[in-house]
Amino acid sequence: MVGTIFLVIALAFSIMAMVMYYLSFKGYRNTLNYARISYHGMVMFIIAASTLLWYVLLTHQYQYNYVFSYSNNSLDTGFLLASFWGGQEGSFMLWLLITSIIGVILQSYTSKRKELEPQVMAVFTLATTFLLVMVSPWFKNPFEFIWATPMFLDISSINPLYLELPFLQSFFFTDNNSGAGFIQMNSELQGLLAGSGISVSQFIADGRGLNPQLLNFWMQIHPPILFTGFSMATVPFAFALGALMKNEYKEWVRQAFPWLLAGMGILGLGIMLGGYWAYEMLGWGGYWAWDPVENSSLIPWIVGLAGIHTLLVQRKSQSKGGIGKFAKTNLILCILTYVLVLYSTFLTRSGVLGDASVHSFVDPGNIVYFFLLLFTGTFLILGLGAIVYRWKWLTDNTQTEDGLLSRELALFTAAVVLLASGLIIIVGTSAPIFGQSVDTFFYNELNLPIAIIIGLLNGLSLLMKWRNTKTEDLLKKSLPSLGISLLIAVLIIVLGGIDEILIMLLVFSMAFSLVVNAEIAFKIIKGNKKMLGAYVAHIGIGLFILGVIGSSVNSQQVDVDLVKNETISAFGYEMTFTGWKPIDNNTKYSFNIDIRKGDSEYQVNPVMYVSDFNNSLMRIPAILTLPTQDFYITPLGYDEGKNSFVNQGESVVLEKGGRTDFNGIFITFTKFHLSEETMAAMQEGRDFQMGAILTIEKDYKVEEIELLRKQISGKVEFTSFASEEFDIKIKLINLTASNVEIALSKIAEEIEEQIAQTQEVLYVSASIKPFISLVWIGVVVMVVGFFISVMRRLKESLSR
Repeated sequence: MVGTIFLVIALAFSIMAMVMYYLSFKGYRNTLNYARISYHGMVMFIIAASTLLWYVLLTHQYQYNYVFSYSNNSLDTGFLLASFWGGQEGSFMLWLLITSIIGVILQSYTSKRKELEPQVMAVFTLATTFLLVMVSPWFKNPFEFIWATPMFLDISSINPLYLELPFLQSFFFTDNNSGAGFIQMNSELQGLLAGSGISVSQFIADGRGLNPQLLNFWMQIHPPILFTGFSMATVPFAFALGALMKNEYKEWVRQAFPWLLAGMGILGLGIMLGGYWAYEMLGWGGYWAWDPVENSSLIPWIVGLAGIHTLLVQRKSQSKGGIGKFAKTNLILCILTYVLVLYSTFLTRSGVLGDASVHSFVDPGNIVYFFLLLFTGTFLILGLGAIVYRWKWLTDNTQTEDGLLSRELALFTAAVVLLASGLIIIVGTSAPIFGQSVDTFFYNELNLPIAIIIGLLNGLSLLMKWRNTKTEDLLKKSLPSLGISLLIAVLIIVLGGIDEILIMLLVFSMAFSLVVNAEIAFKIIKGNKKMLGAYVAHIGIGLFILGVIGSSVNSQQVDVDLVKNETISAFGYEMTFTGWKPIDNNTKYSFNIDIRKGDSEYQVNPVMYVSDFNNSLMRIPAILTLPTQDFYITPLGYDEGKNSFVNQGESVVLEKGGRTDFNGIFITFTKFHLSEETMAAMQEGRDFQMGAILTIEKDYKVEEIELLRKQISGKVEFTSFASEEFDIKIKLINLTASNVEIALSKIAEEIEEQIAQTQEVLYVSASIKPFISLVWIGVVVMVVGFFISVMRRLKESLSR
């Protein structure tokens, strides 16, 4: 209740600040101070609400729906803090918190630069108002009590001391499919508990916890950085709309430029930290899957990059008087950058991508869906409507004599090409909304020519002069760089075994960009170092693209069966599986693999475990990072020589009532077997077993069997069934609340396997990722370049 009150007060302050700033812009006296006080009051209450949310998470106050849904007793302090942004409500709170703090910096920034503050902060507080509405009691409030909306709690979450309460039976329900027990938590049960002197926080002993895919170090870092990028995209939008309000189009460019640079640098870093998270955690060996939610963050970044290049042209052309070139373009791009951030939020949190993306949140309900649509539409209409209204004032009448070979035109062309890439990605990303879908081939094939053009344009634009360049001068400057680039490209193509024409062209394009930028950076470093930013950023992007080429074109993968204490070779690496050990209080299993390459020896430890969150097998890869490549090992399964933890075979997933055919044998998943004793054992944390009943049919012969999932001393075991009469062996791989996964094989094959398999076997997928380190190095170099540029542009923003 206190947290909700804080947020409502903050909303009132935000509205007050917005109104006062607007009145100040319109010339009303004594309103600016009221606006500032209101804004700082809003920030104080947002910080107070955020601190309270962290407090209830750290102290396990499960009477709050959000705390119950995204935390539990087993999370360490770091993940408890990170569970703040584990769900929709918390991620909106994080976005709001960061935006409000950035607003404090922006308020100070604009107050020192002529009369920018009223109009810029009026627009900025409109954004904070919308975000505060999103976390208000009417939408995604993180302080909603767990009984406010009836929900079913797994009986294992309930304090066993209270399971015998006489009135509790009225709220007990059993899942007919799985036999699992649940308690319906609602306002009636809360009232009965309160009448018995029991608080809900006492009644609920544990929460659901975080999705196991979020239990990674980068969960604590990636979202705050990404949302900082999102929040900073608000600032160029506010400057652009503020310029349209004031009908003045020179000053805003200089003031918005460092914010756009910083925002895109941080957003780019956040996006690629998410890529590294996927690479380190998910086990498929990649860092970018063109997932719609990944793309939705990439699109505003690409549009922001286009805006950086056209803002640079406008800033340069203002020296001749007038508002400068591409004034309309820059206003549109700065507005679209933020609108596309809002659109990405709509895609991620409206539920429209629920079936198309592993990152998307579930359907939040029609009210939230339409509010997110209203949020995005309002800012789009405000921005583009203001441009249409001011259109006749947005023409630069300054006479210039720019030629076709000018840096201005090259930068504008690069921006157009970037926007073409953004358009391709937004079309593919939005396809699921219309019931369509595209695969990765669509993105790769259409963006590859664009990347080639970008690299060539980048190099050529830096060799051109502003306004006009003679053809012979351009050729004279470019020939040495082209020659060196060609030599580098040939070496990479030959040594890398590249045989695709477009990839060859991309290698040459990036080599050309790197050579030109490195040559200019080398000259500058001896003099004015503040000019280095753009060249360092371009070098980072070039290294990144070369890393993408090396790690994708030359990646190789093979599945390997590692028999314990036997050495197997793959890609020049000798692997020996030496055993396993339980970790994290016997909840996970770490598998030891000794690796030898030449005279060097290493040890890696992939991990597997069955997650209590979703009762599914989780596989965490091990990565051996070497200077020129990563050796990437994903665990697939483990056989201890008797009962399989995970085994090979023809894997089949059956829902209740589902049927499959294996060599003329029909296997039907009939029902679950979950006794009352098993339920009691689960509630008390004791050893237990649960079963799946299957029916086998062949030639009018029918047999019913039961496969068991056993939990003994924290270790999960699965049983199997073999019949010579049916000539089949059925192994249980996994058993969840909704389905069963089994492996099917013939008896003859199984006998051969048992003869050959006298020891423990770890099944892994081994792959090499050549030069993938260039991907991560390139990102770091790029971000450094961005911030060198930010420092330079900040100093320029203070000049008159």
